Amino acid sequence: MSNIPSSVPEQYRPGFLPPSIAKQAQDALPGKQVPLNPPPLDDVLADGTKYKAAGKLEGKNAAITGGDSGIGRAVAILYALEGANVLIQYQPAEEEDAKNTKEYISKVAPKAKVELVAQDLRDEKGALELVDKIKKWSGGELHVLVNNAATQNEVEHIEDLPSDQWRHVFDVNIHAIFYLTKNLIPIIPWGGSIINNASINPFVGHPKLLDYTATKGAIVGFTRALSNQIVKEKGIRVNAVCPGPIWTPLIPATMTKESLESFGPTPIGRAGQPVEVATAFVFLASADSSYFTAQCFHVNGGSAY
Repeated sequence: MSNIPSSVPEQYRPGFLPPSIAKQAQDALPGKQVPLNPPPLDDVLADGTKYKAAGKLEGKNAAITGGDSGIGRAVAILYALEGANVLIQYQPAEEEDAKNTKEYISKVAPKAKVELVAQDLRDEKGALELVDKIKKWSGGELHVLVNNAATQNEVEHIEDLPSDQWRHVFDVNIHAIFYLTKNLIPIIPWGGSIINNASINPFVGHPKLLDYTATKGAIVGFTRALSNQIVKEKGIRVNAVCPGPIWTPLIPATMTKESLESFGPTPIGRAGQPVEVATAFVFLASADSSYFTAQCFHVNGGSAY
């Protein structure tokens, strides 16, 4: 398209699909970012420029689950650029991605204090261990909690959906959010922010992600109800971001060959990049969004629902 400025990266051009996307399929969950080609964009915007920080989170402490890759990584990077100290939880098997993220942050935001915590969140015990580590790291004051960690795995028919998978997806995607939020609210001060990563899927009903879609719908309900419960008394805002198709490790690690080859058919003409979602997390964490709560921000390339 001749009207697109030459400065626009190829990833932002309509019709873009990662090359040999089906061959990038990964076997292990939740997927690794290092092998992805091209790598997801964390701080390069659609006009080709680097993200420009404005000190919106100066001196804040932010904890991000699943912050080693994908959307969580981009959020961690932008938060650090905005002046926040960040604690990144990740699955023990994702050590390389976590170290890579910390190393990148040290280059672009050298003043940020970055803590890596390898912690499984599949049960309450693991979640409470993370709570203790966050309390110690933050000195008892956490300004932003980002519940981002999630898993999915495509299954075409409910008859073929294993009960173990159903329970696992609920344990990671919604039960962990409950355990973490419940036990961290006491150290979130007035003006703090809880941001949950949901999805557009509850609004469209993804036929191959029945369990995942159900958990993301639960997150939407949890977000709205919790906000209405605590915002007036505690001054803590609770919002959700609902991404559409975004190029992250979860895509090649969980989708079928057919789904990969048709990845990102949105009205805007392409899948999104993590940075395009992370900017919403910056807004919701900052004082800019002081009158926004119980909201669901749809970042989905114009997908209809």
